[in-house]
This record gives sequence, C-alpha cells and structure tokens, in this order.
Amino acid sequence: MKPTAILLNTMDKPLTPNIPLDLESEETDPISVHSAIETPLRPDAFALSDAEKIERITFYFREIMHTLGLDLTDDSLQGTPHRVAKMYVNEVFRGLNPENKPHAKLFENRYAYNQMLVERDITIYSYCEHHFVPIIGKAHVAYMPEKNVVGLSKLNRIVQYFAKRPQVQERLTMQIADELKQVLHTQNVAVYIEADHLCVMSRGVNDVGSSTITTEFSGLFQEDKYRQEFLQYIRK
Repeated sequence: MKPTAILLNTMDKPLTPNIPLDLESEETDPISVHSAIETPLRPDAFALSDAEKIERITFYFREIMHTLGLDLTDDSLQGTPHRVAKMYVNEVFRGLNPENKPHAKLFENRYAYNQMLVERDITIYSYCEHHFVPIIGKAHVAYMPEKNVVGLSKLNRIVQYFAKRPQVQERLTMQIADELKQVLHTQNVAVYIEADHLCVMSRGVNDVGSSTITTEFSGLFQEDKYRQEFLQYIRK
C-alpha cells in the first residue's frame, strides 16, 4: 500500500474510503511531455466528469480539514468541502477544461481600421500553481487589426479563460498572447500583466508592497514606436 493510502486509512473514521487515490500518472516528468506554454495536464485529465471531480475533491478536502483537526460536524464547516470542490471545478479552475474556451467570432474590418486597439484593466484573478493561493491583478492587451476585428468582450474572456487555472504569471502572459495571435490571425499583439501574488504577500517573505509585471510583445509591438505608444495608453 502506498504511504498516502496508509495515511488516509489510519484517520479516525475515514469518510469515504471507497474512492481510490491514483498517483501513478502524476509521477511523470512534466518537462518531458509539455511545452513551456502549455498548462501541465495529464493525458487522462478529462476522463472524469465535472460531477465526479466534485465528488472526489469533496472527499479529499474533507480529509484535509479532518487532518487539520477541524470539527466537520459544526454547521459552519460541514458544507465547506463540497463548496470548495464546486468552486474549484466550476469557477476558479474552469479554464482547465477546453469546453469552456470562449469562441471568438471575427468580423470583417470593413472600415479599414488600422490603428492600435487597446483593452485596458482586464481583471486577472488566478491561482498560483505552487501554493494554490490567488494572483490578483490587471491585464492590458492590444492588437493592430488587419482583415478582421473581434468583439471587445472576447478579449476579456480570453484573458479570464487562461487565468482560471493554476498558473505562473509568465506562462499566463504567453498563453494569452499566443491565443490572441491565433484568433486574430496577426502577429501584432501586446500583453502586459501587473499582479499581486498572495504566495508572496500572505506567506513566506510576507511582502505586501511588491507586484509582478510580465509582458509579451509580438510583431509591430517589438518596435519601440508601437511599444511606447501602447505603454503610454495603459499608464494613463
């Protein structure tokens, strides 16, 4: 029996002992099977339905709370495992499921608009994949239209889709830029993210004054003229 399974079985009154804990595929080296821009997912990441994932997370989070010594018969705590499970699957990590990816409908650029389009202050609410605590900030994105334009709300939705998963800010920035380039059929894309990491603020170094900035400039935005124009707009 694996050490983890022994730990679960030696707790007082295990709550749902018939749910197995399978760790075999989690031991694969993620560097060997994932590119740098992809979120590390196992091949069987979607073998379970959302309902099955909620059931399993409920069980294991109940075990975590039980291990911490919390009284799960208290009326304030007894529903917490299920609430956390639903939050993980349906809300804060819904960006893991490609079925939730926004469909960005393009419109013909009939007015031949060829200047910079900037969407500022898009809310970023993600989770650090190292400690599973929030990353909170703003994203600013821009592109130079060519044959097509996209509805403005889709820019926000693309940002939020990639934010709704365990993340590191560098990868998040690259994923948003890569998606915008694919959707808009242009290399002329800029992404700028400034965020606070609660893994820095609420634990470890406990630094509440620092923030993290990441950028990705492609196409024309690699030229100083366009990059500075973009930065001027978002710093207004």
